Amino acid sequence: MTEVVKEAEALVHSVMGQWDASHDAFHALRVRKLALSLATEERLPTDSMEIVELAALLHDIDDHKYARDGGEGKVVERFLESHGIDPAKRERIMAIINRMGFKDELAGVRNDELPPEFGVVQDADRLDAIGAIGIARCFTFGGNRNRVLHDPEVPARINLSKEEYTKKDGRQTTLNHFHEKLLKLKDLMKTK
Repeated sequence: MTEVVKEAEALVHSVMGQWDASHDAFHALRVRKLALSLATEERLPTDSMEIVELAALLHDIDDHKYARDGGEGKVVERFLESHGIDPAKRERIMAIINRMGFKDELAGVRNDELPPEFGVVQDADRLDAIGAIGIARCFTFGGNRNRVLHDPEVPARINLSKEEYTKKDGRQTTLNHFHEKLLKLKDLMKTK
């Protein structure tokens, strides 16, 4: 493990260690492990591994759901810069992080211009959002935000635009999130 990766881990623990268990440091560590495994399976070159590892570890540090300074991307960008990450590599890491969100896919943002590492990091994050861990994370997040578990009067919002998905109308339920996002992820995977 390189020194910059150790420092990234420390940043993850420092920042995300204060968050609820749906997006805590262990989430970032699971995503890193999955992303490195996918990168190996996808036969990404050795020089891609540090990009994959750093993007996976740092992908949620500036998450809009938790960011307090209002400056998405600034903490990670400052970290990479202060640790002397080559500008070209830094640009690839930031491109991955800035385009990973489900909301970007809803907006029709094309990902084919992104670095090859993008798919493995995004898929790793999405794999952590489905299955038993994903179910636990969804209920944890909903509980943390005092969301209603289920309300039969609130239908799931289907075929959402980015604006509709990100709109906070106070009527979102935890169970509806499965229909609005989580059940769709398997068909959006980028890797084999």
